[in-house]
Amino acid sequence: MSDKPTPAPIANPGPDMIYQQALAAGMFKIQHCAGCNAYVFYPRHLCPECGSAKLEWVQASGKGTVYTTTMVRQRPEAGGNKNLCVVELAEGPRLMSRVEGIAADEVKIDMAVTAEIVGSGEEPKFIVFRAEAKQ
Repeated sequence: MSDKPTPAPIANPGPDMIYQQALAAGMFKIQHCAGCNAYVFYPRHLCPECGSAKLEWVQASGKGTVYTTTMVRQRPEAGGNKNLCVVELAEGPRLMSRVEGIAADEVKIDMAVTAEIVGSGEEPKFIVFRAEAKQ
């Protein structure tokens, strides 16, 4: 039994909390501006394109391409090399993440990727990407 009190539900959660709640429920959502039709990521209160507060949450396609990538070199005993990349979603916004399931040096610019929600237990869930199979 934990000594921590259970937090009260938040009446008006901010955009970051709404995003995290969607991830926890297994959904990757981004915002869409009804004012200018732009897609927005990271979660915000106002559209960065037109300044409108008419941001609606929509399910992201999860499809994207690697916009830029770098490799973080680590010793094998520390987990080995890892990639860090910026992915441009099919809807337009870019986000920083990593591509999993392939070696860090195999991640290439313009590589087609698909989003996956990872994380377990009490830790927050987050988005990583997997390379799409070559056609």
